[in-house]
Amino acid sequence: MESSNGKNTGLKVGLGILVVLFLGTAFFASKLYSDKKESEALLTSEKEQVMNDLNSMAKQYDLAIQENEVANENLVEARERIQGLMDSLKVSQNSVNSLWRYKKKYMALQEEMDVLLAQNDSLRVENELLATSLDSTQVQLAERAMFTDSLLVQNSELATAVEDASALQTVGLKGMGIIERNSGKQIPTERARRSDKIKVCFTVAKNTIAEAGDKELYVQVIDPENNVLGSNDQIQFEDQILNYSLISRFNYENRNLNVCEFINKSEDDKFIKGRYIVNVFNNKTLVSSSEFTMK
Repeated sequence: MESSNGKNTGLKVGLGILVVLFLGTAFFASKLYSDKKESEALLTSEKEQVMNDLNSMAKQYDLAIQENEVANENLVEARERIQGLMDSLKVSQNSVNSLWRYKKKYMALQEEMDVLLAQNDSLRVENELLATSLDSTQVQLAERAMFTDSLLVQNSELATAVEDASALQTVGLKGMGIIERNSGKQIPTERARRSDKIKVCFTVAKNTIAEAGDKELYVQVIDPENNVLGSNDQIQFEDQILNYSLISRFNYENRNLNVCEFINKSEDDKFIKGRYIVNVFNNKTLVSSSEFTMK
C-alpha cells in the first residue's frame, strides 16, 4: 500500500512540474509574441515617420525647382535621389537595421538639402537683381531707340523739306502762236492757221537753296484734240510715265532766269483751232500750268 501511495505522490509531483513548465512556456511565448507586435508597430510607425519626412523634403525641392526658371541641376538630381529612396523604403522590410540605414540616408539628404536650398536662395536673389538690371537696361535701350527713331523721322522730314524747298519752280508761264519772218522777227498771233510755231515762255524762280548748274525741265503742250505736240517722247519716273513735247535745258545760277522754247508744227500740217494746255514738269512733278486759245 505504501509503495502505491508513493507512486501516486511522484506522479502528482511530476504532473505539477509539467503543468508549471507548460504554463511558464505559454507565458513566455505570449510575452515574446506581444513584444514582437509592439516592435513591429513601432517599426511601422517610425517607417511612416521617415516616409513623411522624405515627402516633406521632396515638396521643398519641388517648390525650389518651380521658383527657379532655369532649374538648378543639383536640385533636380537631389529630388530624384529622394524619390528613389522613398520608392525603396516602401518595399523594404520592417527591421531595425533596415530602418536605421534609411534614417542615416535621410539625415545625409537633410544636410545636403540645407546647403542646396541656401545656394538656390542666393542664386534666386542674384537672378532677381540681374532681372531688375536687365529691365532697367531694356527701358534705357527702348528710350534710346525711340529717340533714335524720332531723330530719323525728323531727319527724313528735314531732308524731304530741303528737297522740296530746293526744287526749281517756274512762274509766268505763257504759250502763244507766232508768225516767224525770214528775218527772224516773231509776231504773236491768235490765228491757228497763220501760226508757224508755238512759243512757250516762263521764268525759273530764284532759289538760293537749289544747287547751281545745268538743269532741265520737261515742257508739255497739248492741243485741242488732246495730242502732245512736239517730239512727244516718253520718260518713266518709277510708276509714272510722262509724255513731253521737249526738254528745256539751261544753266541755273540761283537767280531768276527767263526761258523761252519753241514747238514747230508738223510738216504739211497746221495748228488747229481751240484751247491749248501748257505744262512744265520738274522730273515727274508739275510745277506750273497755263492755257491759251487760237482761233
